[in-house]
Amino acid sequence: MRVKFHQNLDELKERLLVMAGMAEQAIQRSVEAYRTRDLSICELVFHSETAINKLEREIDQMALDLLAMEQPMAIDLRFILSVIRINADLERVGDQAVNIALRVREMGALANVDLPVDIPRLASLSLAMVRKALQAFIEGNAEMADSVFEMDDQVDAMNDAAYRSLTTFIKERPDLTPQSLNALIIARNLERVGDHATNVAEDVIFWVRGADVRHNVTSN
Repeated sequence: MRVKFHQNLDELKERLLVMAGMAEQAIQRSVEAYRTRDLSICELVFHSETAINKLEREIDQMALDLLAMEQPMAIDLRFILSVIRINADLERVGDQAVNIALRVREMGALANVDLPVDIPRLASLSLAMVRKALQAFIEGNAEMADSVFEMDDQVDAMNDAAYRSLTTFIKERPDLTPQSLNALIIARNLERVGDHATNVAEDVIFWVRGADVRHNVTSN
């Protein structure tokens, strides 16, 4: 029975990693749509939302079934609870991708202008946070999860810089306010992706160390 239980835990982990891949791809596509102004890519993001939501429900059900039937103790219990929380954050990463795609679609009706913000770079760092947090999950490595928090400071600083640059730009070029506001929202969406990665890192630490570090400045 214990062998079967751990096989089920491995399957749960694998399904969560599939979810992570889908959420990451959605963000990549939404940012590519921003970069190229290719609205057909936005449609791919919108269509992926249904699959992401479906998988979120399936993973939650798998986790709840394991809790109900196996009554796991200690680290296995923390693992399952962490999967449920990580699953929710990954679904929200998918939501951020949809939000970005919506902004890009709105920008498609506007003049394409150069804006003082590097959205692809911000997206790259946010996704690097997601990948590192998930690698920490794969390896059960709390120290690696700790390093995600420092990356979050960088994402926050980039988002703040984007806000300052774009608000100044709006004052200088009020005729380009719609484009600037959409870019502001996209930067905020990407900052939220970083926040979800931080949540994943916190859940890894909870699983491995049994420590709840939510709302703390550091995990130590």
